[in-house]
Amino acid sequence: MRLDPQYDEVIAMAAVHSTLLALLVARDERTQEEIVAGFEQCARQHGEDAALSLRTFRRWLVGDVRTQPRPAQRRVARLYWGLTMPQLLGPPPPELPSAAVADLAVSLGRADLMWQADLPGHPATNDTSLDLERQVAMSTRRAARFTAFAEAQNLGAETLEQIRDELRDLANAYLHEPINTLMGDLVATQDLVFKLLEGRQKPAHTRDLYLFAGVVTSLIAKVSHDLGRPHEAMTQTRTVFVCADNADHPGMRAWARGLQSLIAYWAGRPQEAVRYAQAGNELAAHVTGSTAAWLPALEARAWAQLARSDEADQAVMRALAARDQIQPDDLDHIGGLFTFSQAKQHYYAAGTYVFLDGDEAQAQREATTAIDLYEQGPAHDRSFSDEAGSRAELALARVHEGELEGARDALDPVLELEPELRIGGIVASAFRVHEALRAKPYVASPVARDLREQIESFCRLPVAALPQ
Repeated sequence: MRLDPQYDEVIAMAAVHSTLLALLVARDERTQEEIVAGFEQCARQHGEDAALSLRTFRRWLVGDVRTQPRPAQRRVARLYWGLTMPQLLGPPPPELPSAAVADLAVSLGRADLMWQADLPGHPATNDTSLDLERQVAMSTRRAARFTAFAEAQNLGAETLEQIRDELRDLANAYLHEPINTLMGDLVATQDLVFKLLEGRQKPAHTRDLYLFAGVVTSLIAKVSHDLGRPHEAMTQTRTVFVCADNADHPGMRAWARGLQSLIAYWAGRPQEAVRYAQAGNELAAHVTGSTAAWLPALEARAWAQLARSDEADQAVMRALAARDQIQPDDLDHIGGLFTFSQAKQHYYAAGTYVFLDGDEAQAQREATTAIDLYEQGPAHDRSFSDEAGSRAELALARVHEGELEGARDALDPVLELEPELRIGGIVASAFRVHEALRAKPYVASPVARDLREQIESFCRLPVAALPQ
């Protein structure tokens, strides 16, 4: 038996990869993006409705598979790599049997890894049989293309479910992952959805795609906002509203107005923030999800910045009333950024009361409750940005009451955040504390001076200053 020398290399590499798929990819000269594109091209050629995002592919590589890949994905994987999904996601065997090496060679398209002599169970293949197999394969692909044309649509239920899963994953990852790790997947998913909308599909699928386009564009708008680019964020949010309108989705329309209110608030335009929140409230008249509580909470914070205490109090009460009536909708089922949690509502209430004279104690209670809920809740629901915001509001309320040591204790965990987590809202919240510490009673305080210096150092390197 004579083997190509590179066979030994394949065996050696198997020991350092967590999955057999990772071994295949390590032997492939293409980029991961090109491999994913090849997978989807294989799906189209065989008439399979199987999408694959780069994020999902990377989870496959390390065996991080929370749900079983869909049947269509499994079928395409068998066609594309020449191995079953359990084989691909399993660890490479320490000593690959001859059949596995043959599959590796076929999968990699590497004739140089094939046997150069007959092996048991693997008789030599002559040119005639190879030619026949190629003709059959070509005929099968042609038939599949005709079937796809005859159905006159460019996607089916499998692709829609895959996109929905990807969006759910991204929306939840937004709570606790740096935005620079998500942006590539967000752009790729948006591009996929827009391309599908340019094709033909059933009307119900078109509505779903417009909703997905609104969801992914919302996430990209939030990235722009977090990078301190409100103009771009607002432009993208207008696209969100158009997508929501085409999907005829009241909840998404209201959510788009809420996002516009959020962007305006942090851009220092509270009056505009009030208008957007009120417009969203009107659209949310029949919305049962948590967006209905988010909108009056947004309005309350904006009124507080305008020192309109009566309007702020009334908006807080409306938010509480809406909380009692919530019945989760499809945006809540996406979760993550699209769910207005109980902890987040306390954080917004703290951000309201901290700007109202005489309500500093209430602001501290609300912020403390929010922090406790974040710390005690499930890790996957814990938002680093909203928890940091809650701590900053607590610090600000303590500064207003002259509790400088307490303010430092509240803000310390925020100032320890790595630069890739220092998004726009967190930096702005920290700088509000800095401004409060410049008030005349605190100018000469060593504690205030030290905390101001720490905040200045923190704000010097926000995520927007990092290479993107």
